[in-house]
Amino acid sequence: MSSEFNIGRKNKNNSSDFPNPFARVTDTTCRECHHKIKREKLVEELQVCPECGFHMPMHPYDRIATLVDEGSFTEFSQELTSLNPISINGYEEKLTQARGKAGLNDAVVTGIGTIDGRQTVLGVMSFQFMGGSMGSVVGEKITRAILKGADEGIPVTLVTASGGARMQEGIFSLMQMAKTSNAAALLDDIGVPLFIILTHPTTGGVTASFAMLGDVTIAEPRALIGFAGQRVIEGTLKEKLPDGFQKSEFQLEKGFIDMIVPRTEIRKTLSFLLKTHESGSKGWMSR
Repeated sequence: MSSEFNIGRKNKNNSSDFPNPFARVTDTTCRECHHKIKREKLVEELQVCPECGFHMPMHPYDRIATLVDEGSFTEFSQELTSLNPISINGYEEKLTQARGKAGLNDAVVTGIGTIDGRQTVLGVMSFQFMGGSMGSVVGEKITRAILKGADEGIPVTLVTASGGARMQEGIFSLMQMAKTSNAAALLDDIGVPLFIILTHPTTGGVTASFAMLGDVTIAEPRALIGFAGQRVIEGTLKEKLPDGFQKSEFQLEKGFIDMIVPRTEIRKTLSFLLKTHESGSKGWMSR
């Protein structure tokens, strides 16, 4: 539910030009094994460390470029911008800084594209934008993406990377959990598939809402997936939890996710899933 007091609008950019993939990638050092990686190698490996296999965060436009057919992606809802609904001091400045850092209006990019010629509505979150936190705009864009899939009978693919609900928007951010979950339930009711790809990290209110409602839930290797942090949980339960219990490998073992797929194989996996579900629903508006 959008509202004039928590979502603003900028002039819509009608340009069909897709941002140059990997333009922001530079030489880096892997935070896991401290291996130094040249930009060219990092791009070649899709930002996966060639030494230890750690899957580094990706800019949404870079990830989209690795998933969809070239020239097929059309972005929508990019005009939505966050306001300051509960007048938190400094929030506008943080938003301005985040927009400059991530090159985005907010923490998710949504649009429609094709993978091997088959359409999917796509939403890709950005951890670089305020930790991928879900506020009013993120919730609205994800909901619109899901409802577009419902309307047109097109499978929806959501790629998550988030620290949870955006605390600067208070109850408005928490509302997005119910809103996105309700939209996902509609997809389930009409038989349009929802594919979720969990990337490092996916936590908090995103994990507790739409990220766990997919028909097929995929995770990248060694992705951190959870609600609260390990120390918080251990402090509450007063017991020691297994090492790595929030990593994707442990969660696959316990049945929390369906599969772990390396980044280099995700496009191929999505192509197979889209082909499998090709004869799905024609959309709820046609009913």
